[in-house]
Amino acid sequence: MRKNKTFLLDLDGTMYCGNTLIEGAKVFVDWLLEQKQDFLFLTNNATRTAEQNVAHMEKMGYRGIEGRHFFTSAMASARYVAKQSSLRRAYVIGMDGLKEALETEGFQIVDRDADFVFVGLDKFADYRKYSDALSQLLSGAKLIGTNFDRIIATSEGFDVGNGSIVVMLEYASSQQSPRIGKPYAPILDLALEELQLKKEDVIIVGDNLETDIRLGFEQNVETVLVTTGVHKKEDMERLGIYADHVVDDLRELIEWIILRRHTEHNLWCTVCAQSHSQLGIIV
Repeated sequence: MRKNKTFLLDLDGTMYCGNTLIEGAKVFVDWLLEQKQDFLFLTNNATRTAEQNVAHMEKMGYRGIEGRHFFTSAMASARYVAKQSSLRRAYVIGMDGLKEALETEGFQIVDRDADFVFVGLDKFADYRKYSDALSQLLSGAKLIGTNFDRIIATSEGFDVGNGSIVVMLEYASSQQSPRIGKPYAPILDLALEELQLKKEDVIIVGDNLETDIRLGFEQNVETVLVTTGVHKKEDMERLGIYADHVVDDLRELIEWIILRRHTEHNLWCTVCAQSHSQLGIIV
């Protein structure tokens, strides 16, 4: 029988909004842990380290989450560049998650003479920081944006996303950053490499049609849109991006998974019975 698929779960707008727990998401994750169903938080949020992500979710009430459950756009960006280049001097706009990811891949974080300018969401960056980054870019450093989220969902509404900052620096420097985070293929390819899985082995779950669902839509990966964050079902027609499944609450997925397993089990039993019959085996 086919192995159960691994869920690639978004965080912001899917598991929580800002510091506010999404109750249905917690019930769903608790169920996945109880069932020993594999999952990975595949997130464009580059601000936190894995351990900070664990602490953030535990503070909201999640339990059983471990550092190994996270793969971020910071990790993907550091690994992507490390595979492409032997240069390791990095100027960073970003927080602990990006800095740790770069150091893990052997990068040296510098204030001058950088080979790369890595840009992740930094809630404390200011005009001076952006201007210093531009100086590095105009001196020959390559621009690396961890993700291109236009906006991010919060408990109060929406904030400016990292992609808006990256595009500003692209325009100012006349450079173009490689596309690494969701909805682009590198983050998925690197996550699958980490998990030792193929595209047909996973299901992408998220609230954002332009990032989570577009990634699956363009890479032929099964998707679930949950309408607890950025987008609603009616946005699919407007954007021309379609999820395979739409739910208003992740608790709905539990029944769906159980039904799917039951259907696949019955189909498998039917196929086996037909094969045995053709071979003259009595079962």
